[in-house]
Amino acid sequence: MKSILTKISTQHQINFTYLEDEIVVFKLEEPDISWDLDKKLDYIKEKTKLKIKTINKTYYSLYNDQNQDKPLCAFIIDADSEQPVSDVNISIEQTTIGTTSKTNGYFELPTISSNTIVITHLNYEPLFVSPKQLYISNCPILKFTPKTTQLAEIVTNRYLTVGISKKNDGSVLVTPKTIGHLPGLTEPDVFKTIQQIPGIISVDETLSNLNIRGGTHDQNLVLWNGIHLFQTGHFFGMISALNPNLAHQVKIIKNGSSAHYGDSVSSILDISTHTDSIQSQSNAIGVNLINLDFYNKSKISKSSNLEISGRRAYTDIVNTPTYTTYSNRIFQNTEVKNTTDNKNISIHSKERFYFYDFTLQWHQKIGTHTDIYLDGITIGNQLDLQQSKIEKGNTIDRKSNLQQNTLGGNFQLKTNWNPKNNLLFNTSASSYKIDSENQSIEGNQIFNQENTVLDLGISIQNNNQWTKNLKWLTGYQYNEIGIRNFDKINSPVFSRRIKEVLRNQALFSEFQWLSTNKKMRTSIGIRANYFEKFKELRVEPRLQFHYKLSKTIATELLAEAKNQSTTQIIDLQQDFLGIEKRRWILANGTTLPLTKSQQIAIGFHFKKNNWLITSEHFYKKVDGITAQSQGFQNQLEFNTAIGSYILWGSEWLLQKQISKFTSWFSYTYNDNQYNFNTLTPSQFPNNFEIKHAMAVACIFEDHYLKIALGGKWHSGKPITTPLTNQADNPLKKINFNTPNSEHLSAYFALNFSGSYTFKWHTKNSLQLGVALENILNQRNIVNQYYRINQNTNSIEQVNTYGLERSLNGFARWCF
Repeated sequence: MKSILTKISTQHQINFTYLEDEIVVFKLEEPDISWDLDKKLDYIKEKTKLKIKTINKTYYSLYNDQNQDKPLCAFIIDADSEQPVSDVNISIEQTTIGTTSKTNGYFELPTISSNTIVITHLNYEPLFVSPKQLYISNCPILKFTPKTTQLAEIVTNRYLTVGISKKNDGSVLVTPKTIGHLPGLTEPDVFKTIQQIPGIISVDETLSNLNIRGGTHDQNLVLWNGIHLFQTGHFFGMISALNPNLAHQVKIIKNGSSAHYGDSVSSILDISTHTDSIQSQSNAIGVNLINLDFYNKSKISKSSNLEISGRRAYTDIVNTPTYTTYSNRIFQNTEVKNTTDNKNISIHSKERFYFYDFTLQWHQKIGTHTDIYLDGITIGNQLDLQQSKIEKGNTIDRKSNLQQNTLGGNFQLKTNWNPKNNLLFNTSASSYKIDSENQSIEGNQIFNQENTVLDLGISIQNNNQWTKNLKWLTGYQYNEIGIRNFDKINSPVFSRRIKEVLRNQALFSEFQWLSTNKKMRTSIGIRANYFEKFKELRVEPRLQFHYKLSKTIATELLAEAKNQSTTQIIDLQQDFLGIEKRRWILANGTTLPLTKSQQIAIGFHFKKNNWLITSEHFYKKVDGITAQSQGFQNQLEFNTAIGSYILWGSEWLLQKQISKFTSWFSYTYNDNQYNFNTLTPSQFPNNFEIKHAMAVACIFEDHYLKIALGGKWHSGKPITTPLTNQADNPLKKINFNTPNSEHLSAYFALNFSGSYTFKWHTKNSLQLGVALENILNQRNIVNQYYRINQNTNSIEQVNTYGLERSLNGFARWCF
């Protein structure tokens, strides 16, 4: 622009006055040299919207009457959700000048230039903006289009709510940082959030017992930044063990997993907090009626970030109403509460409980093609129990305790060799330990127990973009896992220590192809596992197929075979104070074989006019399960039979979005049957079979106000009832009916959550919210078993009830 004005001045013997900052943002074609002065001035005014004032015949003044002495600025929002997008990279082309967007999407550039402004983010398509678009009195709003990568397009951006999307590889992607509200949640708790997805349920409401398409919780592979997690819950399953306020993504794969995933016969939860860019500083502090938490991300240099987060419960100091309802739910029918059947003895129990988790991440960029990540995580639960009773005028005190801890670390190197090849190297270590000391209040017996897991892994994989449409993934993985179990009783004297180690090596390869018209996407993979201890090679084929029948209808086919070497079993229902009674063990190839699964599913998706309808129909078979891993509390409680289960089912979702409202209804059907050839009968319903499950929700989302109301209903789980009300007198045992021939009554809970965000600065916001679970205070029975009253020889029915009406509130300050 300045060059054009200079030429016009020379051609017509005139002078222009202007402010450099007001004209530097404009670029335009030079006007025709044959035009007269007035035509040239009109041309400039039309193209730039600048004002030109005639001072006299030889002097003209150019100015921008919209300018308010402000920098180039804008607000960046997601084009689909219309939510602010933070940590976006903004740079001026052909310069080193740049900045990043704040938590509310706002950015401003320190220098005004005529060069194009480039806006980039890992999860969005690049945006190229002319500086004159930003040079207006009010900072404009720029809409950022989410990136749909070439081989991983999405079926829908909004699946249940903002921040959850369904991809055409069959997986579901959850971004808790941007997620909208879900009924009953104060925070985007990872494991509570995914229970809203059809096919994922917890039959006993705990997060440490997630049942995905009929599988037990230990059959799910949970990864955090490449670290294998064997502990997923705080408060023994009432709260997620992962800080919900980290900027992470959760990938849920129920079937058709990539060949680089191993050691799981059910589903995969892959959680990552890694980003490609170096981001500006951000901080957050939060509190609810259970815990305090903090988050800090610092830019320690131009090419490195340091991220720290932590949570700590204050339940050992203050007993809030939320803690009371949670503890009533989780400690009922355990050593913590009085479970004695002797009505003449009164036992007083007092517990002290708290939990914590901390994470650390260092991200270093080396040039523009290499990233290094160092990750660390620690998770802990601590329960101290003091029991007392008065017997024959004397007070007897006993102290018991339970500790549950996880410690994990990871090193990852990611580099792009060239535009067509990138390498990912990962090495990780994960340690899990649960130990307890149970001092019996009924006598002098002291029972010590310990279960320890150490998992070490290394993997390397290369992605090669052969052609525009074809991608090839190859890799190698080595894993060594050791598990130790220790039990000791002082009276009668007994001690047991078992330690096992298993090493596994795997090679994998996978081809991903996308048709030129983008209607068909196919991924075919194979994984070969070699288990050294058994000298056994197991091959696992994987398949993903997605085809667009039309602009609104698509179908998919998913299939896989997988193997697993670890499982959780229950020796005794009273183990580990009866709270977290499961212990990890390794396959031994004889009494406990490797578990294997085969799955296949076909799905259909319809999307039009803000309607979304999805249906998935599936078959799943898992072989090599042990009865001890299934949590029987009937005649099979101590049985070690090896068998399988077969599951047939369907999942449906109907969703409609109207402006700021989203409503959805989901339904899941499961037919889940055991097959134990050595038992009579050999076939009967699975302990985790939920025949029918339904959920409905209505969500309102604005920039500042979010409200969610929803309900869950499902049929009761199978149970086994006694033949009579009296125990078999000589044997002191219960004679049961056929296993799992009856069902509990149906479960229903209505939940609510709401929040409001106050923003008073580009980087400062305060969010206040409340959540109410089980609004109607339904007395749901989530488990039922029977025991013998030693005094009367009668059979007692013991019910485990679901969560009572529970209120939780929170406050979160981001700055």
